[in-house]
Amino acid sequence: MTRFFKIIATLEGVSLLALLFIAMPLKYIWEMPETVRIVGMAHGLLFIAYIFLAIMLKVEQSWPTKKFLIVCVASVIPFGTFYVENKYFKTNV
Repeated sequence: MTRFFKIIATLEGVSLLALLFIAMPLKYIWEMPETVRIVGMAHGLLFIAYIFLAIMLKVEQSWPTKKFLIVCVASVIPFGTFYVENKYFKTNV
């Protein structure tokens, strides 16, 4: 489950960055609003999956509330999911 969460966290982080730094400028600078619709939908689905998996991991692994809140808040901050993945889910492979 942790490996799947890490994959979703990475995808969610990339989708947020794509939404903020690619789709939004395309919409407001170059008047291409369709990109926000596509990237926004993908980001929304990944965000829901991220939060759902965070709840599942909190219950499964008995996370402290502070860790859970940090993981959830990181999902709305650019580069936040990458920080969480590095800090809490780093594995030495």
